[in-house]
Amino acid sequence: MSLRVAVQMDPLESINIAGDSSFHIMLAAQQRGHRLWHYDVKTLALDEGRLTAWAAPVKVQPVAGDHFDIEEHRKIDLGEEIDVVLMRQDPPFDLGYITGTHLLERLAGRTLVVNDPVSVRNAPEKVMVLDYARFMPPTLVARRIEDVREFHTRHPGDLVVKPLHGNGGKAVFRIPADGSNLGALVEMFQNAWVEPFMVQPFLPDVAQGDKRIVLVDGEFAGAINRKPGEGEFRSNLAVGGYAEAATLSEREEEICAAMGPELKRLGLVFVGIDVIGGKWLTEINVTSPTGIVAIDKFNGSDTGGMIWDAIEARHAAMD
Repeated sequence: MSLRVAVQMDPLESINIAGDSSFHIMLAAQQRGHRLWHYDVKTLALDEGRLTAWAAPVKVQPVAGDHFDIEEHRKIDLGEEIDVVLMRQDPPFDLGYITGTHLLERLAGRTLVVNDPVSVRNAPEKVMVLDYARFMPPTLVARRIEDVREFHTRHPGDLVVKPLHGNGGKAVFRIPADGSNLGALVEMFQNAWVEPFMVQPFLPDVAQGDKRIVLVDGEFAGAINRKPGEGEFRSNLAVGGYAEAATLSEREEEICAAMGPELKRLGLVFVGIDVIGGKWLTEINVTSPTGIVAIDKFNGSDTGGMIWDAIEARHAAMD
């Protein structure tokens, strides 16, 4: 059955098709005969109960520099003219993003939204992960410098400080063991963000990589090991890290088994979790996970196809 699919994402001309997971999913959809639309979250409008978007039919092809053909934009009714909405715009996870989830939530029972907007809103990357603290390194979420210094006393050594709603490795700082710049950095975080930030001991194992593990409808789909680039401790591909093939450790299998059923129950179809040193869970990415292009390249897998198997099954269950 051909589905009408609206993809809520950033401008198509801005993406790098060599590694973009949204583009990868769109290609997989098109190969199955699904029809694609593209729109920007900023064009959502709720008009007397009807949720609309300023959208355009689009076709994609894996040709760098000529990777899409788009038709004229028009207003479409997401509840009547669309079967599936893919919520794939990049963070920041700000009030605009949150408001978008509130609007998309109103499609429940008519149009399938992936990932489920209610669960995405309630599960920001560095907050949902706290439900699995038994797999995490010691973690503090706070704003007061006094709380950070107390935590540092209990966990001497280098620290990592990062924004609670950051993404792509942005604004992640390593604090030396002597805490020499801790006060200034906390002041900067307090001025830049209204929410608390996250503090953890620095994990030396990150030099060996930060594994991105993808789960599709709660089931393991594949993994890559992301290693830091020259002069970096952050392994995110967006900040110069590079990927290599990876398998799961026994501990990582335990982590996947622990969270898989809950992810499926929450309608979080495409999820990427991050694990350092084969044992330390650091994030659960549900907003716009990435990594499947590299996973399929290394493993010869079809993660995009797996995602569409799950979406099609969920859509059929709505009938």
